Amino acid sequence: MNHGRVSRGRPAGLRSAIGSPFQILLLACSFALAAYAGVRLLAGDWLGVALWFAGAALLHDLVLVPLYSALDRAVTGGLGAVHRRAWAMYVRVPAAFSALLLLVWFPLVGGRVDASYRGTTGLSADGYLARWLLITAVLFGGSALLLALRSLRSATKGRSPDVH
Repeated sequence: MNHGRVSRGRPAGLRSAIGSPFQILLLACSFALAAYAGVRLLAGDWLGVALWFAGAALLHDLVLVPLYSALDRAVTGGLGAVHRRAWAMYVRVPAAFSALLLLVWFPLVGGRVDASYRGTTGLSADGYLARWLLITAVLFGGSALLLALRSLRSATKGRSPDVH
């Protein structure tokens, strides 16, 4: 009987808790990179950065969570009314990806960039709204296609063999 010991003589839980040397090295490097980025970020305007993080957390917790929770309840309630509650994930996933893209690229999608953007990047800020709308349409279209394929497959599985 082994009694929780691996063949190398170490307890089984210790190896899994610590991880391999490669994992430890990778984790140490990621902490070093995060520390470097934090020092660089806070070097210029640490009070402004701290206020931005606190404001973002409050905005998320007090405004955005109730908003997208209410939207999710409306979607699942509407789909529940037509007895299609299983379709909710086919709306949630593309909506979440679209919202994430909007959140990341909001200044460009909303056209809220100044002239220094073009001077710094050499790129135009035009067209981001159209691209975001196109990506959103592709996400929802792909989700609808997956739903149709799933529905078609489940409909053919439900038939008796003599119908085929």
